[in-house]
Amino acid sequence: MLDLLMTILIYVVPFVFVLTMVVFFHELGHFLVGRWCGVKIDAFSIGFGPELWAFHDRYGTRWRVAAIPLGGYVKFHGDANGASVPDPERIEAMSEEERKVTFFGQTVWKRAAIVVAGPLANFVLAIVIFTVLYASLGRNVLLPKVAAVQAGGAAEQAGFQKGDLVLTIDGEPIDSFGKMQEIVSSATGKPLSIVVRRAEQNVTLQATPQLREIETALGKTKIGMIGLQASNDPADQREERYGLGQSFVLAVTETWTIIERTGSYLGGLVVGREATDQLSGPIGIAQVSGQMAKAIDKVGVGPLFNLIAILSISIGLLNLAPVPLLDGGHLLFYAIEAVRGRALAERTQEYAFRVGLAMVCTLMVFSTYNDIARLLRRVTGAGID
Repeated sequence: MLDLLMTILIYVVPFVFVLTMVVFFHELGHFLVGRWCGVKIDAFSIGFGPELWAFHDRYGTRWRVAAIPLGGYVKFHGDANGASVPDPERIEAMSEEERKVTFFGQTVWKRAAIVVAGPLANFVLAIVIFTVLYASLGRNVLLPKVAAVQAGGAAEQAGFQKGDLVLTIDGEPIDSFGKMQEIVSSATGKPLSIVVRRAEQNVTLQATPQLREIETALGKTKIGMIGLQASNDPADQREERYGLGQSFVLAVTETWTIIERTGSYLGGLVVGREATDQLSGPIGIAQVSGQMAKAIDKVGVGPLFNLIAILSISIGLLNLAPVPLLDGGHLLFYAIEAVRGRALAERTQEYAFRVGLAMVCTLMVFSTYNDIARLLRRVTGAGID
């Protein structure tokens, strides 16, 4: 019994905290822009299922916390449910004045703004977190110095040697090992011109990153690598501190980099270039959240909030996918409506939402399967066919 309680404290509580933060700000984006546009909001819910706690604000919105902490929703006036599916019979019975404060009584541009506000809020949350982390904690910068060269790798073939200090890649200055990894990881199959400092002279080498699959905390991923190992000598590390303005610029850059990488993976998933075994779901998030929480006494809260920022970006970007039921699907419908001058037929939208629900459920099944498979591999050292 004690072991069960400890498991809940270590994994479930951090998972709920991480997911609630991301979901709350996503839904808050919808909520704030919806209220700004004059839409009446019936409910703001964190979680699904039976209600655990709730209250009404002075505008009549019911703020609720539900028993299943795997998402949330904002229910606008006139919606049939939290997915912003209209309730035609209810809307038809409304007076003209009441229809004006429903979500579907707004212009297509206002509806689009309300929908896109959710993912944008996720990106803003990530930028705020990264800014605070950079401004308060700074970052540990590892010099781009080679500690070892992997046998048979692209770096060995290019002539890299232990002790080389990377100066530039394709003319771009390199001030950290992380910056070098960032460029190399996204340049698979592309020859790179790399200038290194060796024995008091500059040497130019040509290396072509090879696609390699690596295991991360959230699952497998494929990145470009040339086979260099970073130095772990304390003399090759430095602490950098930043002002608020510089921290903000770094935060925006970091957010955009994650958006690019996540978008590239999702796009590859659609065309079959990427495998679904890289997906991670609630179990994987819970596991990583627990690991971050357990390490707080050693490394502080920085890694946990860094995870929240990365997850926030991923969820924001995923929601922009043009899949019915997701925010991107709604935006697609509104784009069609703007071009046609009228909305799609209700039956067409209903079928589209069913397809979207099936796609989202399939994605959840794949990601959960991957999480369980990874857990079993770590416990037993075996895979699942």
